[in-house]
Amino acid sequence: MVVFMEVLEKTIEKIKSQSLRDALAVQSSVVVSPISDPLAHTVVDASIGYYGQKLQLTKSMILHKQIALVSPHLDAVYIVSPNVRLETEDLKESDRHLIEFAQVDIEFKHGDKEKFIPFMEDLMVRIFDGVKKECGEELERFGRSELEIPKRPFKRFEMKKAVPNYGRTPREAEAALSEGEGQMFWLLDHVREFYDREEPRGYYHNYDLILPEGYGEVASGAEREHEHEKILKKIAERGQKPKEFGMFTALAERGLLSRTVGAGFGVERLVRYLCGVKEIEQVVPFAKKPATPSLL
Repeated sequence: MVVFMEVLEKTIEKIKSQSLRDALAVQSSVVVSPISDPLAHTVVDASIGYYGQKLQLTKSMILHKQIALVSPHLDAVYIVSPNVRLETEDLKESDRHLIEFAQVDIEFKHGDKEKFIPFMEDLMVRIFDGVKKECGEELERFGRSELEIPKRPFKRFEMKKAVPNYGRTPREAEAALSEGEGQMFWLLDHVREFYDREEPRGYYHNYDLILPEGYGEVASGAEREHEHEKILKKIAERGQKPKEFGMFTALAERGLLSRTVGAGFGVERLVRYLCGVKEIEQVVPFAKKPATPSLL
């Protein structure tokens, strides 16, 4: 466990220090603080009443990032955010899901995926290179001394072509590609939440970064919706209500949201792959798994 924590600590240091800060320096970025975020994920409701307010545990910083970039003084933001997602019982046996985890969230203003994807590839290369240099002894203990630094550009696969070529469902296709590919790759065009930008013909400008060796998804991102009428339409299509996203929809109505692009990646999932560990609960102490009794 001590060795896992050393790798985790150094990975976070690498993320928070030169790798992420250097990569974002040209974007005039600042760090924002985590706040509650109501999302459309299928999770157990974790809202609470607090002095007349309904508060949510932070599940993701997606809407927060878009709101932060309303400021005319910011071109990009990032945060290392503690997240809580009370996942449902169907993920109980998953080897990559925790209900408490750390996520690095990044967002650019006035960008698109062709700007953001190369940035993420560069960031991953920096992190892998830094961890290999600084954690060589620890990686050797796990038999990962030969861990390869990813080569750019990463391969890209479209989900609509991955299904049925690699599996009958998106989950099956992702798993098959993850097992078969030799290094991390992109899986594009997923039918997802209202805030991912969608073309009229049904193409989603979103992307997941998938690890090889069967480790699966480590990052997820998209170009974002910012037009009020389109946001309302997509919220309604998903059986949600605009008031659930009050400040976000109010800013959209006033035309204050910018077209942004971003992603978030899980720190524990990345460390899990770097160490070559299959069970994510081995990466952190007192891990909390979906629908599973916790020690603390």
